[in-house]
Amino acid sequence: MYEAGDLRKGLKIEIDGEPYVISDFDFCKPGKGQALYRCKLKSMISGSTMEKTFRSADRIDQPSLEERELHYSYDDGTAFIFSDPESYEEVRVPPEIIGGNKYFLDDNMSCQILFFRDKPIEVTLPYFVEKVIVDTEPGARGDTATNVTKPAKIDNGYEIRVPLFVNQGDLVRIDTRTGQYAERVKKSS
Repeated sequence: MYEAGDLRKGLKIEIDGEPYVISDFDFCKPGKGQALYRCKLKSMISGSTMEKTFRSADRIDQPSLEERELHYSYDDGTAFIFSDPESYEEVRVPPEIIGGNKYFLDDNMSCQILFFRDKPIEVTLPYFVEKVIVDTEPGARGDTATNVTKPAKIDNGYEIRVPLFVNQGDLVRIDTRTGQYAERVKKSS
């Protein structure tokens, strides 16, 4: 149970049985009366936002959240299957929770999964993954102009923008938070 004085940006709270994260926070102390805590809240399940004002005497529920490290196993067509490395228990994660991160999943990849009342609500991948470029226009020798990019595809069809010097067969590092090229790891031989 939180008190209104505990509220801050990034704090996770529960309202009407649903977990929210505080995305913006403003404290206001009028001349007389109770202090007011204005919060912008984002639902951790639906992604919808709302504004709510708390008074200094208010008590706010703490959500029952649990984070576990699980390994990605496979996609069965209806859900992404993750398994616990110790108990081998399988967890089914709906595709809408994975979203665009499906392009970056690799077999046996370690991911952080956030559960609310034993249901997965968020999957966090490692910040960077390494993928091979399978299709791109060849770069001309000496092409080192800065900030000039070209389209390139990785093995699952996901398209990223890469610098001109990156060629087919190169191993690149991709930032999973943005879905963008980070650096070339290994040049194709």
